[in-house]
Amino acid sequence: MNTTNLSLRQRRILLLLHLFFASIMLGGQATFILLALTASVTDSDSVLRACYTIMHLLAASSVRASTIGTTVTGILLSVLTSWGLFRYYWLIAKEILTLLAIGIGFVGIYEWTLRGVEQTDKAGLQAWEAAGFSVNHTWLWIGILLQALSLLAMFALSVWKPGGRRGRRTAV
Repeated sequence: MNTTNLSLRQRRILLLLHLFFASIMLGGQATFILLALTASVTDSDSVLRACYTIMHLLAASSVRASTIGTTVTGILLSVLTSWGLFRYYWLIAKEILTLLAIGIGFVGIYEWTLRGVEQTDKAGLQAWEAAGFSVNHTWLWIGILLQALSLLAMFALSVWKPGGRRGRRTAV
């Protein structure tokens, strides 16, 4: 199916859904930054537990749903329009960043928040003194920042579309 088979109305609806899911992803990352920052500086057991519990809940729900939604609508926009999956360098870059976002979100952030929940449930603020909690928290921060940077890069690539079209290969 190409652009002529996908009506302008259908394309706009698909694009709106894509932007909706991408916005949820970006908002989620902003929330993770605020919660991780709060967890880093709090002197309250309940606040530390709440930060990790909320982050884990988000990692298990909205992060997964918005990642799936953005990926599916992005693929549909690519294959159902003239953009294609591999015709433009900026799309290829977005696809690579999407794979990074899936890996970080589905595996990394989910696991790091789960470990944080388990450790803060057992030890509260004393978790900071337990082996591995600070390392886990640092990895969570790295994942959150990489996820946020990759999302911002995907937004920038979508707006500026740098690199142009890939050259076509000719048969010899």
